[in-house]
Amino acid sequence: MSTAREQPIFSTRAHVFQIDPATKRNWIPAGKHALTVSYFYDATRNVYRIISIGGAKAIINSTVTPNMTFTKTSQKFGQWADSRANTVYGLGFASEQHLTQFAEKFQEVKEAARLAREKSQDGGELTSPALGLTSHQVPPSPLVSANGPGDEKLFRSQSADVPGPAERERLKKMLSEGSVGEVQWEAEFFALQDSNNKLAGALREANAAAAQWRQQLEAQRAEAERLRQRVAELEAQAAAEPPSVSEKEGPGQSLEQLEALVQTKDQEIQTLKSQTGGPRDALDATEREETQQKVQDLETRNAELEHQLRATERSLEEARAERERARAEVGRAAQLLDVRLFELSELREGLARLAEGTP
Repeated sequence: MSTAREQPIFSTRAHVFQIDPATKRNWIPAGKHALTVSYFYDATRNVYRIISIGGAKAIINSTVTPNMTFTKTSQKFGQWADSRANTVYGLGFASEQHLTQFAEKFQEVKEAARLAREKSQDGGELTSPALGLTSHQVPPSPLVSANGPGDEKLFRSQSADVPGPAERERLKKMLSEGSVGEVQWEAEFFALQDSNNKLAGALREANAAAAQWRQQLEAQRAEAERLRQRVAELEAQAAAEPPSVSEKEGPGQSLEQLEALVQTKDQEIQTLKSQTGGPRDALDATEREETQQKVQDLETRNAELEHQLRATERSLEEARAERERARAEVGRAAQLLDVRLFELSELREGLARLAEGTP
């Protein structure tokens, strides 16, 4: 790129990113440090370009066209799509002021590119219509940025004021003597400070999330302990109930004994009938009625015992079902607790990796 043909008209420093061509969603950083990003005007071709050099290669070489749009996605980050390069570029600035200046200059350059295209089609003079600058009016150093005619700024801090003539002379002298390293160091310092602020914010959010996870974990532990106590109560209740199962044999045996007693009484009645007669018929009838009454009482008692036995069986089945439900709840709670512990572990690992990756 010849300086006689193409000169920078605006320069700033920013962290450069390109969209991942595979996913089209993730950003790939061009380097660990901020780079100089400049607007250039090519008087020969009458075009505007955004250029950023990293090492020996061009990280950004994007020709500005009237249909391009620069979008601010956050207070310090902006992006634009380059259909010719088939990619999307992203820039992370040290402050919101730098992002606003770059976005305003993008609009100016885009309008200038539109007017330049119209003039070139009409055969007009190859100038910079929107910026009011021809190629020989552009400051020579890419580290000195022009935000408009007569408005030069050196990006040494986040809130630099417009320097006076003496300050401009001093800066030019510093640049001519090769003291550019200090400027680059200060720009990188502010970028690093901004990165540290972002990291501190991320750590605060992570700590808040970890506290929330700890609260949820304590709640899950309390719920699991309650379910364990409930299961223990149900198991103790079930352990105390088996003796009642033996009641199944008790009523059955009582019924057999009663039936045997009834048969014995019937045999006695038949014997008495066969041995005696006449005046003893009334006495036999009375004894028979008493025996029948006893039999009815015994049958009523047997029915009550059977009813109690069925109620006991239903209670036992309900207790067993409740115990199974409690066990299922404990199992689900244990699984949820394992998931929470695993997520908390992943969160801690992510925080550790984030801390290790901090420059």
